Amino acid sequence: MNPYIGHDTQYYGVEEHRLVGGKGNGMRLFEVNNGRGLELVVSPDRCGDITRLKFKGINLSYMSPCGYVAPSYYDRVDNHWLKSFTAGFLTTCGLETVGTPSMDEGENFPLHGSIANQPCEIAYWTEDEEYLKVHTLVKDEVIFARKLRLERTIKVSKKVNEFQICDNIINTGDTTEPIEILYHMNMGYPLLDEDSVIAISAEKVVPRDEHAAEDIVNWMHMQKPTPGYKERCYYHKFADKNGVAEIYQPKCDVGLSIQFNAEELDGFVEWKMMGIRDYVLGLECGNCYPDGRKAMRESGMLKFLAPGESKCYTFKVNVFTKL
Repeated sequence: MNPYIGHDTQYYGVEEHRLVGGKGNGMRLFEVNNGRGLELVVSPDRCGDITRLKFKGINLSYMSPCGYVAPSYYDRVDNHWLKSFTAGFLTTCGLETVGTPSMDEGENFPLHGSIANQPCEIAYWTEDEEYLKVHTLVKDEVIFARKLRLERTIKVSKKVNEFQICDNIINTGDTTEPIEILYHMNMGYPLLDEDSVIAISAEKVVPRDEHAAEDIVNWMHMQKPTPGYKERCYYHKFADKNGVAEIYQPKCDVGLSIQFNAEELDGFVEWKMMGIRDYVLGLECGNCYPDGRKAMRESGMLKFLAPGESKCYTFKVNVFTKL
């Protein structure tokens, strides 16, 4: 016990709150403070995703114009997912599909799947000497269809400014199921502006389409918010399993680094969106590219889980200063 403090939350800890009003009314939030400047908000009613991320009061993440949206407002049709795309620091895409709406083997799939709009069946937190841990469970299980579970642990260090996400996906059904997952991590102002320095340890950068190809020489250069900007996506391919993506803001002296296994999460996407209010940089590791399940099946990149099988994905986020 620390003799200088009366209650742990004076210095660090986890507090649970509920939102009041608007489309997020009633949503549970876990506010996590590691006592060293790192603060994050976990949303148990939205897959255990991370809505806000701050370091010493400086915002690092992007919040979309729709703000907090409860799962009851989710619209599965086509690209209506965007109406409830809070963004935040992390939105999980999957598990049945990622990316462009498509039809695969007779089934229609919406933009980015439904997992981000599902509430957790179980959500609680624990701590030990080294970590504050948020534990969640989402059941993506349907009669006559897929039966998948996502067990998540977010481990926030009490000693350094970093956290890890450990996801275990389990096939609880009796048929082999495709699984797609994309960790849609969204950098926002003031961490993100035209002076931000971007570094990604890839050996090759591939534009998603002709529009992205037109400006591929500037994939690492950000710009001021631009009216009418059309998003550009770049696929980064790594030489080995040590995937690293980093953003640094010299004006604030704050940076963020994402470290992941690029052999298992082999579909890294840079989403560059420099619009007015739609101003965000996505640094997104996943096990596929966001081109829809049909395209991933045809490319041979689609992953599968046999009945009773599980798959664990992990990545680490480190917040740092240089000066």
